[in-house]
Amino acid sequence: MPRSRLVSALLPTVLPWMTTPPLRPLLHWGLRRSLRAPRLAHTRNPADFGLAFSSVRIPSANGKRLHAWLIPAPASVPQPAPALVIVHGWGSNSDLMLPLAPALHAAGLTLLFIDTRCHGASDDDTFASLPRFAEDTVHAVDWLAARPDIDPGRIALLGHSVGAGAVLLAASWRAQIAAVVSLAAFAHPADMMRRWMAEQDLPDAVIGPHILGYVQRTIGYRFDAIAPINTLPQLRCPVLLMHGEHDTVVPVADAHRLLAAAGAGKVQLHIGPGGHDSMEAFLAVIDRVSDFLAAQGMACNAGYASISGRPQ
Repeated sequence: MPRSRLVSALLPTVLPWMTTPPLRPLLHWGLRRSLRAPRLAHTRNPADFGLAFSSVRIPSANGKRLHAWLIPAPASVPQPAPALVIVHGWGSNSDLMLPLAPALHAAGLTLLFIDTRCHGASDDDTFASLPRFAEDTVHAVDWLAARPDIDPGRIALLGHSVGAGAVLLAASWRAQIAAVVSLAAFAHPADMMRRWMAEQDLPDAVIGPHILGYVQRTIGYRFDAIAPINTLPQLRCPVLLMHGEHDTVVPVADAHRLLAAAGAGKVQLHIGPGGHDSMEAFLAVIDRVSDFLAAQGMACNAGYASISGRPQ
């Protein structure tokens, strides 16, 4: 019997013992280790995509500092310029989002690619979570808004996966956000946790309530309060949801659930080819992102033309 299935078979007997005060810290230690995001080092930077940039450190919560790449808007863009904060997913970093940079920069935007805490080249913290991703996003927005070369009324957010959930949450905290682009967002973190438990062959009926309760206590938020399906309807800014039809990490049904929850209004949905982490698939339809942002008054480069060739 595989080890994971053996563990699953033993859990109904072992779990009551593991949740007793003497053994509970060991159980929680194991959960934190198994849920901890891996840290990936950068292997490239914006210069590899032909873009001028500066590396910056941005103050965030708990006295921590974020690493970020600031790519100024093209010289033809009048200042103060519009800006876009780009937020990676769980266990990823800003490096892996860089393929999106050339087209977004050509749209007339200042770009800020951030590493959230415990990721990339940013500071460590006690743990990473969707709310902490959102906190880091808000600190990045505030840092940008204080710059004289940035228009604080034209700052938009783009996030992938957990980063997508984070930018939706951050926009619910900052009413001045001009627009949000969500790549492969899940509808509810509890669903993601249950999928993870199923992958680990952990019986939801036995250990699920304990794991869900422990994670919520640790991050300091109820899942319902931070779930994209609940934060999205709160937003007043336009939102573009994008999802790959072959996503096996977050089912495409989640995107349809998000759209249904938002109701009629400022939310658009695009379903395209590709899987969860396929930047190539998102890059193939990046003109939809540029056109969406242009429609919100974000892309103001007079020389900009989308990949599709439509002049802006």
